[in-house]
Amino acid sequence: MERQRSRVEFSVFTKPWPSEPAARLAEKVHAFGFDGIELPVRDGFQVEPSKVMQLLPAWSREFADAGLRIYSIAGPTDEPVFAACAEAGIPVIRIMLDIDFREGYWESEKRIRAYLEGLHPLCERYGVKVGIQQHVGRTRVKTSAGLLRFLEHTDPLRFGAIWDAGHDGLRGEGPEIGLDMVWLHLCMVNLKNACYVRADRPDAPHAEWKLRFTTGREGMASWPAVAAYLQARSYSGVVCLTAEYDEEAHVDRYVAEDLAYAKQLFASSEKPSG
Repeated sequence: MERQRSRVEFSVFTKPWPSEPAARLAEKVHAFGFDGIELPVRDGFQVEPSKVMQLLPAWSREFADAGLRIYSIAGPTDEPVFAACAEAGIPVIRIMLDIDFREGYWESEKRIRAYLEGLHPLCERYGVKVGIQQHVGRTRVKTSAGLLRFLEHTDPLRFGAIWDAGHDGLRGEGPEIGLDMVWLHLCMVNLKNACYVRADRPDAPHAEWKLRFTTGREGMASWPAVAAYLQARSYSGVVCLTAEYDEEAHVDRYVAEDLAYAKQLFASSEKPSG
């Protein structure tokens, strides 16, 4: 009996390497074994928003010459960014949604809905999708349930969910619930891992906690459960390793080890067919 081959393509968020030229970064990513990248389009990185039209298509060509793709960018949603993504053949802009506690949840929801409605014409004009990621943090939309509230009335051709395993693990929904909620809008999966650790002394009168970003085998998210669920539902698409670790000095080693681990998990969870 043959096993069904995985159709997952592995990407890496290149935030840890903000000064690497395109050719050198492509060489590094290829050596790790990735199929492509998510590129930050932010101030202080190789492609800044003010120069996106000049630089992003050139970066895309550089990576294509190395046999790699830029699957997504993380950046602003101004029209020049949409135009540059369209010219460069980059299908997704990743964003997160912010709740402003000064205005309250319901006013924030109205503002976010109006913001997304305003992006729809740009998505349609340029053929670029906005991917929305859940993210732990007091001012962020944190869960799949929160994402679904904003996505359920949008066009899945224009707006998608970027489901993050690490942030899901911190909130405890689990892939069987979290992924199922956003499945009809799912456009990318992020793999990272994290846990909470004490930020104060054990004898402190009130415990304080902080996040620790760690490797795929550690943390509160089960990468095996994520891979098994995606394979059980025949997911075909991008899995992006976010390369976020508190021990930044070891990022190259950790991301190489995590990619090998992820590939092993997806290979071992492939379904028999025939």
